[in-house]
Amino acid sequence: MIFARRLLPRRRFAGAAFRAAPAIFLVTALAASGGVPLAAQESAPAPPEAAILARLAPKSLLLDAVERGPLWVAVGERGHILTSKDRGATWVQSPVPTRVLLTAVWMHDERLGWAVGHDETILRTRDGGAQWESVYAAPDAERPLLDVWFSDAENGFAIGAYGAFLVTADGGSTWSERPISEDDFHLNSLAAAADGTLYLAAEAGHLYRSDDRGTVWRPLPSPYEGSFFGLLPLSDGALLAFGLRGELFRSSDRGETWTAIVSGTQATLMAGIELGGGRVVLAGLAGALLTSDDSGKTFRSSPQGDRKGNVALLGTRERLVLFGEGGARPLENLK
Repeated sequence: MIFARRLLPRRRFAGAAFRAAPAIFLVTALAASGGVPLAAQESAPAPPEAAILARLAPKSLLLDAVERGPLWVAVGERGHILTSKDRGATWVQSPVPTRVLLTAVWMHDERLGWAVGHDETILRTRDGGAQWESVYAAPDAERPLLDVWFSDAENGFAIGAYGAFLVTADGGSTWSERPISEDDFHLNSLAAAADGTLYLAAEAGHLYRSDDRGTVWRPLPSPYEGSFFGLLPLSDGALLAFGLRGELFRSSDRGETWTAIVSGTQATLMAGIELGGGRVVLAGLAGALLTSDDSGKTFRSSPQGDRKGNVALLGTRERLVLFGEGGARPLENLK
């Protein structure tokens, strides 16, 4: 079985085939109105059991990772959160007050950060990932959160399935819901460009842009009707959008128009990283790995023989680490 990062059959399509009716989860490919306080904050349920500290946690399914200075933080199945201070050579598992699947992590700096996951779980750390506290959960909503992003130490967003869009203005202590449209398309990932522009990748070909740090979101013309799972703003101002069946597009005008890029793969693309000097690497399911040396204008496909799914990337041209099925694994011989 393969763990795909952000899918599940939608409620109204409950027996649909995998990917035919995209929805939520970051795991199963392996092996808006205005600020209404959420009721779950008034009477939060008792926290679930704490994650088990496991010797093999660095080899478990990891679904996101972030770098801040010398600190790397990765999150994944069964509430696993791992930290590294040697660029992924060794990892330490942190005590975490939940065993839900964690899907995304964001660090404001080397101490303050947040992680999100299933049951609308939101966790916060104030000590560089050594300890985590639960600041929000709404299991009765049956909506996993799939990404998290903060503009500063106080203001942030958590997005997810069925149009979930939560906002905070106090560092994550309280959260309010602010839907960005009347639809309930799954919001899969959020990306910020260097100029402050924000982008959302969603299901059914939906893409959104905010020019005011997330107050107003405008739908963008979409080049594809299938789901997008990632957006990668590049240093030259270009934007890559990627998702199902190896679909890959590039925009030079902030998403107003798109050019299709030949990916050379039918595998779903999940993550990307810009490494400098024009080099861009994309990764996905079934061992998919794409490399560009011209800032994403063209790519060459170098599928990994182990066919493991990868959903996050950290590192440099000299040492790149893949995160996904099989945990955190250095990529050897990147061409």
